[in-house]
Amino acid sequence: MSLPPCPSCQSEYVYEDQTQLICPECGYEWNPAEVAEEEAVNVKDANGTLLAEGDRVTLAKDLKVKGSSLVLKIGTKALIRRIKDGKDHQLDCKVDGAGEMMVTAAFVKKA
Repeated sequence: MSLPPCPSCQSEYVYEDQTQLICPECGYEWNPAEVAEEEAVNVKDANGTLLAEGDRVTLAKDLKVKGSSLVLKIGTKALIRRIKDGKDHQLDCKVDGAGEMMVTAAFVKKA
């Protein structure tokens, strides 16, 4: 059974004590269930609907692609691969006709 590394010092020598995990190197104690809840990122689309990994979305406005002359049109469909916590681009998507790219959640609507 593999346990996650210590969130404080990244030590791999972690042991379990009932529901808590303890790091013998720095003495940090944590509950892995609470850490998983804290890491969940809540991202909303242009209409305020919560988005999740695997959701299909459509673009709510025309978007220029940085570094190219390509413009993604309104209604272009995309599949959310991952959701990241970022100030600019939160969604790692596979966009139809354009491939993999990061998209800001405020510019998409859940399909």
